Amino acid sequence: MTEPTVDTNRATELRRQLTEELKADGLIHTGPVERAFLTVPRERFAPEVTLAEAYKKGVVVTKRDEHGTTISSVSAPQIQATMLEQARLDKGMRALEIGSGGYNAALMTELVGQDGEVTTLDIDPDVTDRARACLKDAGYNDVNVVLADGEDGCPQHASYQRIIVTVGAWDIPPAWIDQLTPDGTLTVPLRMRGLTRSVTFVRQGAHLVSTSAKICGFVKMQGAGAHTERLLLLRGQEIGLRFDDGEPADPDQLSGVLDTERIEAWSGVEITASEQFDTLQMWLATALDGFCLLSVDRALDTGVVSPQNRMACPAAVDRDSFAYLAVRKTEAEGEARFEFGVHAFGPRAREVAEPMNAAIAAWGRSHRNGPERISFYPATTDPKDLPEGRVLPKQHGSVVISWPDEGQAASHNPDEKE
Repeated sequence: MTEPTVDTNRATELRRQLTEELKADGLIHTGPVERAFLTVPRERFAPEVTLAEAYKKGVVVTKRDEHGTTISSVSAPQIQATMLEQARLDKGMRALEIGSGGYNAALMTELVGQDGEVTTLDIDPDVTDRARACLKDAGYNDVNVVLADGEDGCPQHASYQRIIVTVGAWDIPPAWIDQLTPDGTLTVPLRMRGLTRSVTFVRQGAHLVSTSAKICGFVKMQGAGAHTERLLLLRGQEIGLRFDDGEPADPDQLSGVLDTERIEAWSGVEITASEQFDTLQMWLATALDGFCLLSVDRALDTGVVSPQNRMACPAAVDRDSFAYLAVRKTEAEGEARFEFGVHAFGPRAREVAEPMNAAIAAWGRSHRNGPERISFYPATTDPKDLPEGRVLPKQHGSVVISWPDEGQAASHNPDEKE
């Protein structure tokens, strides 16, 4: 690592500008998080890039694997702000970060103050060595930097009032729950049917219940907690269907499916260009069997499919047919609007399109503003005791996603409206 040459006044101004942008976007809304962002020198944790690049709203890649895939990074500041606001760290707390980079641990240190303690760990020695050096360079010498598999938490510094996971996790291992104080919270980017949400959980008896869920993206967890998606390719490698769970029993049934006539169905559900619809993605993931994410290789794209999102579009497979979320532009009173619908292929295209279109309509009526409730029940839970909702079996337990009405959600989950 080379010693960075930094224009201190310029760095201070860039920190102020970034913090103001995050406040304007509604991502920073408390004084402590604002002060942390104004204080910690992000450039000290991103010496590989220029000063201006260090303060952009994007990730700083610090390590790639042999295929060029990012396996470690300084996370985008907007994601860090979101998770820190969710976690609500306070003075004097003991906090654990799983997935290290240094910068977020420094922000956490500012939030817990001199009477608190921050531990950050990672499975990769290159990452922990880098984090330790960056923290020392920035003056954060009291952070515990630990080389370990995050699946096991960090028992030597437990227990923790806050655990923040900064790598994409498919499951919640027992150690994370065991190492929390009774009133502690866990904030984790949890992958559910291929979709990742930063979820803050609190204890409720023997299980966990969400108080907040925000859309996010992270590099995937390594080690014992790693989980590989199943990729099904169509038309050579032009189109991929990614299954986080529940992949088709006989994927060969989809051979040649894109040579059939495309069926279209439109829901009448519209949004404006400025409206968010991440709750639609999660709603479809919970409402539909055979859910997966469709992606298109841009270099090979022939236009046979036109999904709402070419990187990760909600889709559903039923044996020899599949459907995916589509969108078309409409206009009302001079305002551009967009209508959701379904495109489907296969011998039973209409049969597959109908439930997806009905699910879109149900979202438009009842779940447009969410919120979903996400619970985690340990593996020892009797299946009869699981609540209603989409049950996602994991190795260490079950995630249950349900959709209470807004009145129920507000009384149960006051943080959701932040």
